[in-house]
Amino acid sequence: MRYDISGLTDMGAVRSSNQDVVAWRLSEDGRQALLIVADGMGGYQGGEIASSVAVKSVLEAMVPRLEDPSWHCVDVEAIREALQDSVGLANDRVIARRQGDPALDKMGTTLVVAWVIDGCAHITHVGDSRCYLIREGESVCLTRDDTVVQNMLDDGSITAADAPNVPFRNVLTKALGASASVDASYHLMPLSAGDRLLLCSDGLTNALPAAHWPTIFDDSECMESAAEALVSACLDRQAADNVSVVLMTLF
Repeated sequence: MRYDISGLTDMGAVRSSNQDVVAWRLSEDGRQALLIVADGMGGYQGGEIASSVAVKSVLEAMVPRLEDPSWHCVDVEAIREALQDSVGLANDRVIARRQGDPALDKMGTTLVVAWVIDGCAHITHVGDSRCYLIREGESVCLTRDDTVVQNMLDDGSITAADAPNVPFRNVLTKALGASASVDASYHLMPLSAGDRLLLCSDGLTNALPAAHWPTIFDDSECMESAAEALVSACLDRQAADNVSVVLMTLF
């Protein structure tokens, strides 16, 4: 198996700064890949710092594992714990960076990470940045938003048609930096040749619904051109938020 990976982040058509951060790494043997998106919050400076600290922390924790061939034989629970440890480190670092600086006291960040080992995706996330599986032209969200609106959808208080009109629809129930500890979600997804993973901030999904993605993928020769086309389409729609994507195709 091999992977084609690319990513892109853009300020969007309205914002004056970019508080999103993306990153990806491929192991030297080509059997593992790491994909990351973080969407910061807490003001111009705070959001940029929080997302940057979180992504750097995950890379620090995960890149050594990416180059360790023993992880190809490790059980799922150990992989889940390793991802949770990396999220915990990121949370600790965001909190530590915030302490003692009143200008940063509200900063935090979402985080979504996919660790792909021999074609099997291990996905963890906190907040409302998402991971999608694109398979045979269909898009399936593999993460559940940590938001008040999602809780209301789950308990039947509102319908999907109501969600865009809820005034507090962007309020998160979980974020890195919001509490001393954080319990990240986890999802295991076996992949097949031709499958794609798309990690994104909510700037993409708010500006460009998933129904528009298959055409963009079909018209793109590689993941780099697909990422550029997705972001360009969001800008054409006057994206009101930062737009970030990391894409991977499995061959």
